[in-house]
Amino acid sequence: MIPMDKRLLSDYIDACELIRETEQQIRRLQDKQSETTQDSVRGSNPEFPYNAQHFKIEGTTFSMRDDARLLEKKKLLADRRAAAEETRVQVERWMVTIPARMQRIIRWKFFERLTWDEVAVKMGRNATAASVKMEFQRFMV
Repeated sequence: MIPMDKRLLSDYIDACELIRETEQQIRRLQDKQSETTQDSVRGSNPEFPYNAQHFKIEGTTFSMRDDARLLEKKKLLADRRAAAEETRVQVERWMVTIPARMQRIIRWKFFERLTWDEVAVKMGRNATAASVKMEFQRFMV
């Protein structure tokens, strides 16, 4: 049963990355939504005398299709967050069944997103980044 539970951790990490990627896509679309572009055109009065005039126009390049994509991405993000939350609960249940030292390593590395060096410092007892990473990799086999 433990290998399947270990797969849950990987699923949760991937789910969190999907959320982060979706949030980036949403931010890009929102940035495009607020971008404006300017141009100028020539025209004339519709009545005599036909005097040439220059008009400046300004608008956004954000289209209806972009708006639909933004709404779709927001819905997708909500679905991904809900699925990640379910997986997180399963991971938390699994975490209480593994050794306390490994719980600390996993929590700091994957939930708090620390580097292996930072995890080693928190672990103390002369731990190095390489030793903590190796300990984690051996546990996950």
